[in-house]
Amino acid sequence: MTQNVRSYEDLRIWQKSIALVKEIYEQTKLFPRDELYGLTNQLRRAAVSVPSNIAEGQARRHTKEFIQFLYLGLGSLAELDTQLIIAEQIGYLGTERLNQLRAEIAEIRKMTHMLAQKLQ
Repeated sequence: MTQNVRSYEDLRIWQKSIALVKEIYEQTKLFPRDELYGLTNQLRRAAVSVPSNIAEGQARRHTKEFIQFLYLGLGSLAELDTQLIIAEQIGYLGTERLNQLRAEIAEIRKMTHMLAQKLQ
């Protein structure tokens, strides 16, 4: 894969994904309590899925599998992006915050595509 990468924790993409998870958890703490098992749960699960897929793929030590897990992570990023748009449209999230989170998602998406291409 890449030099100096002993673990998924060494990957910048994984580190950025973990930071995004923390932001999603902080943001969803502000959602109504009756959303705990609805949109809050969906957002958190999609966010957690991104670094989890990166970690699992890298840990398998096979390039093709790693690429497959990166693409699973891209699917989770699309879910997360969609759910954030819904949260903004129903009034749980401000437009400025939505745009900040979507910019972070776009950056992680770009990094994921670049890593997958580099591995191929």
